[in-house]
Amino acid sequence: MASHRNESTADGASGSGHARRRSVLAAMGALPVLAATPARAASGAPSAAAATVVVDPSAVRQTIRGFGGMNHPVWISDLTAAQRDTAFGNGTGQLGFSILRIHIDEDQSNWSKEVATAQRAAALGAIVFASPWNPPSSMTETVSGRKRLKYSSYAAYAQHLNDFTTYMKNNGVNLYAVSVQNEPDYANDWTSWTSTEIVNFLKNNAGSINTKVIAPESFQYVKSMSDPILNDSAALANMDILGAHLYGTSYGNFPYPLFQQKGAGKELWMTEVYYPNSSSSADAWPEALDVSEHIHHAMVDAEFQAYVWWYIRRSYGPMREDGQISKRGANMAQFSKFVRPGAVRINVTANPQSNVYVSAYKGANSQIVIVAINKNSSTVSQQFSLSNSTASSVASWLTDSSRNVASQAGISVSNGSFTGSLPAQSVTTFVTQ
Repeated sequence: MASHRNESTADGASGSGHARRRSVLAAMGALPVLAATPARAASGAPSAAAATVVVDPSAVRQTIRGFGGMNHPVWISDLTAAQRDTAFGNGTGQLGFSILRIHIDEDQSNWSKEVATAQRAAALGAIVFASPWNPPSSMTETVSGRKRLKYSSYAAYAQHLNDFTTYMKNNGVNLYAVSVQNEPDYANDWTSWTSTEIVNFLKNNAGSINTKVIAPESFQYVKSMSDPILNDSAALANMDILGAHLYGTSYGNFPYPLFQQKGAGKELWMTEVYYPNSSSSADAWPEALDVSEHIHHAMVDAEFQAYVWWYIRRSYGPMREDGQISKRGANMAQFSKFVRPGAVRINVTANPQSNVYVSAYKGANSQIVIVAINKNSSTVSQQFSLSNSTASSVASWLTDSSRNVASQAGISVSNGSFTGSLPAQSVTTFVTQ
């Protein structure tokens, strides 16, 4: 099987005769690089006076399911026992991931490969969901050069997804959800689905699936893949989570008004991405800081409830091949270690000064978590006002060019306010005490 993710040779991936993702995105003018990111200020100083960030716990938005990544032992080696703990533990030097994505192989003889990491992730409190790339070969056909699920096999395919769900349950892992198809609109190496086919499957067959159902997992959050689901009440009734990937998706296309209008009772997840590329080292700085900004926009502009990376362990991923947390991973950890499952995002001033991005969350026992990103080339001061809070201090953790999720000195809260110093090109997480 050809490798799913189009990595450069620098990533150690083998070549393929299929069109590679980067070349396809380049042809579309949609490479997932810095073009979508607002330009950094030429100087370190903000161009306008900073606005106070007012944190009002009553201004609630979406509930956060968590942050995580993919394990795919059919294509690359499984996480080791130590790496599983690094990924899904939440102690010192751990990522605090709370979501694991796994693969539903078309060959049942490969299913056992998914068990060990899924078991450990679940034991550490993570939720596990699964995505298929292909149905069993007996269920597919090629029509006009496109590999698709036979229409006569829709019911059998739903049973195939149920069989995987049952297999994992029998091995101690209760799947939170299964997807209908990974990237149906980017199907050079796997099975293609049109939006009409997805709607028909959801309407007529997904109701028999014994866990939550994710669709459509478009590779670029292409709304024409998901609009038909939202506009068909029968299909929407059988979809529990609208899943999307963000390869080459500009920040301007992150909001989804139709989902906000019609998706009541449904969840909205970002189920796969690497950012900003797969060619650089995950430790390249300040490029790794772009991961924090990407998560910020995913939470604030798109209002996703989950943010899931591609391979957990990779040269460009949150965990390096040696099992150590990378700079990109540290940026993810500034969210994942502190914004825990069940936290609710609070609507705050998202861009209080030039090149500064802020999001806030209300967790257990009314604890407030604020993630502040400074992309300026010098330190900036940012004031925060906490409404209806009895906090007397805030703790903070910092990632910058030389530190990874490093604990900082506590800051006193006076009359509900505190001032945070945001070092140059850094991300800081503040937690009320």
